[in-house]
Amino acid sequence: MSKKVLVYSFVFSTLFYVVGKAQINTGQLSGAINPITTSVPFLLIAPDSRSGGMGEVGAATMPDVNSIHWNGSKLAFSDKTMGIGISYTPWLRQLVPDISLMYVSGYRKITKTSVVGASLRYFSLGNITFTDILGNTTGQFKPNEFAIDVAFSQKLSETVSAGIAVRYINSNLTGGVSLSSGQPTRAGEAVAVDISMFYKSKKNKIQIAGKKSTVTFGLAFTNIGTKISYTTVQNFIPINLRLGGGLKVDIDDFNTFGLYADLNKLLVPTPPIYLKTSTGNDSINFSTGSKIISSGRDPNVPVAQGIFQSFGDAPGGFGEELKEINIAAGLEYWYAKQFGVRAGYFYENETKGGRQFFTVGLGVRYSVFGLDMAYLIPTTLRNPLQNTLRFTLTFDFDAFKSQNKESKTETVPNP
Repeated sequence: MSKKVLVYSFVFSTLFYVVGKAQINTGQLSGAINPITTSVPFLLIAPDSRSGGMGEVGAATMPDVNSIHWNGSKLAFSDKTMGIGISYTPWLRQLVPDISLMYVSGYRKITKTSVVGASLRYFSLGNITFTDILGNTTGQFKPNEFAIDVAFSQKLSETVSAGIAVRYINSNLTGGVSLSSGQPTRAGEAVAVDISMFYKSKKNKIQIAGKKSTVTFGLAFTNIGTKISYTTVQNFIPINLRLGGGLKVDIDDFNTFGLYADLNKLLVPTPPIYLKTSTGNDSINFSTGSKIISSGRDPNVPVAQGIFQSFGDAPGGFGEELKEINIAAGLEYWYAKQFGVRAGYFYENETKGGRQFFTVGLGVRYSVFGLDMAYLIPTTLRNPLQNTLRFTLTFDFDAFKSQNKESKTETVPNP
């Protein structure tokens, strides 16, 4: 395969991607590298510029057209009847020129308390050339992955809402090309659901320093679904728990300030430590044919068991479990609801992938259109995520209808 395939495999191993089963040696126990691995990690990439500019927070931010990805239950608190957003992210451009993520999402209120939404996420790896062991070209293919969501959100009270989303996932990385061992491959498919809840304090009930304030909390279990396979090996998809809180303060009629934070944890098994022989090979239990685990727990379990097991299966104990929690924090300032500035920080422990970066972003609202941009700044030099840009275009249909009504009123002649 081409260099691009190697780049993709290397980079996404730090973003939980692996086709197969990961393992580490005894020297990596208690403090060394031991990332959790899943397939289809593109489901974890922040698709929109607003959250992307705030350190990738989203569980408890104010609802918008991209809420399905972060916490679909927020849609029930949307102050608009309908909205559509289109996002584009050139991905890993420091390494390859044509990998990108595209995201289209939308929602519509069907009653005063319920909302339906849908989204499409498409991840393209550009063009890859396949070669044989002699370097001769055997074909070309454009690997791609996509996910289609349908969501429903319902207010349960004045302050609480719940949501559910159903997701179909398709990952075609090889186009059916066989592995070097001769084993055929296929596109991976999976089905998943999101379950979420959102709390938003009553309007004008909370005041901080005499300023009207809104407190929010969000909880989302995402990608709870079937395993996915490209050959005969089945792998977990990135089942994730996201918990967040937020505070928005209306300083005056023109200035608004928001502060938000999220905690994220993958709900899939942590790779165990396998017992080694004197020659450095894995010890095998000859009665079962499986590897002998010296610390941790067997990751080859059903999905439901893997979710519960993920809270206590790290070979390094509770300390390693804590390292598996990612932290995201961000702030957002709006002037006259037309011009916004954002900043944030994302932290992942060095032993679990090491993604650590700052983000900045801008937002502009004009008439029926909105444009958001975000820029990612890694804390280390020569990082694959360096110079990542995100762009999001949104459409406000309520404003569009208002403009049409005003236009018709102005064209009616006076009697």
